Amino acid sequence: MTAAPRILPAGDRALLVEFDAAPSSALFAHHLAAQPPAEVADLVAAEHTVLVVATPGTSRSALRDVLADRLHTRGRQNDLFELAGEEVTIGVHYDGADLDDVARITGLTRTQVIAAHTNITWTCSFIGFAPGFGYLTSPENPFDLPRRAQSRPQVPAGAVALAGKYSAVYPRSSPGGWQLIGTTETPLWNLEASPPSLLRAGTSVRFTDLDAR
Repeated sequence: MTAAPRILPAGDRALLVEFDAAPSSALFAHHLAAQPPAEVADLVAAEHTVLVVATPGTSRSALRDVLADRLHTRGRQNDLFELAGEEVTIGVHYDGADLDDVARITGLTRTQVIAAHTNITWTCSFIGFAPGFGYLTSPENPFDLPRRAQSRPQVPAGAVALAGKYSAVYPRSSPGGWQLIGTTETPLWNLEASPPSLLRAGTSVRFTDLDAR
């Protein structure tokens, strides 16, 4: 049984809401962002936590009451899962340099790896590592892959990757040690857009095979 979320102190003006399992933290963050209480100035989602910063003049006890109210009943907790963010579709060319290695590690064929990646809905649990880099999770995810033994000094923007129980798309060129399975032309980070990040905590993601016939 999943334990109830915990509300913990974090500095003078913030509280940390801690969950046992993803994607609860991402969906709670989306819930607060979609229906922001006056007492909340800012929030940051991580894998199992949401840091919630109080507006100036709001006490931590008042903020705690607001957060506890949002989490109070099972019905409200279920509502969090119905309030998942918008769904984004990302077209992928499954031509990644590590696709054969992923197939070997998992005991699947290349075709089965692609099917496993595209047949499920992923949820952005949190943004980290680089602007727009969303850590995508799914309860249906069959992968649990090691990072590469040696990181690449340069991974191109748009590289679609797997590591551990996550999938992600590199929003810009950077070093990286994830297993690369494909590429996409969908921009993940665009300073001219509002918001600049395509993905946010709670966003649902579906990958499609652009070369499927």
